[in-house]
Amino acid sequence: MINYKGIIQKIPKYLRNKYSIALAIFIIWIIFFDNYNLINQSKLKKEIKELEKTKLFYTKEIESDSTEFQDLLNDKEKIEKFAREKFLMKKENEDLYIIRRNNE
Repeated sequence: MINYKGIIQKIPKYLRNKYSIALAIFIIWIIFFDNYNLINQSKLKKEIKELEKTKLFYTKEIESDSTEFQDLLNDKEKIEKFAREKFLMKKENEDLYIIRRNNE
């Protein structure tokens, strides 16, 4: 038979204390088993950083688009240039040739 008392006596006294056992169980629970464990928290922090980067990108895009929009509202030459480039519009007396490359 296994002598449990001998095995228990070999464990240092501070590790046999009920408070240290409870603390060890609590730490293991917090790290691995809780809904808000440390592993999930690190994943969520990483996701938050990525979302903040995308938010910064889109705010810069909104600013650039709004300035372009204001320019289009105020200048007829820019409206014409925009229409020619984006929508391939032309004047009445013009012929339009579209040259496309293979990589497009």
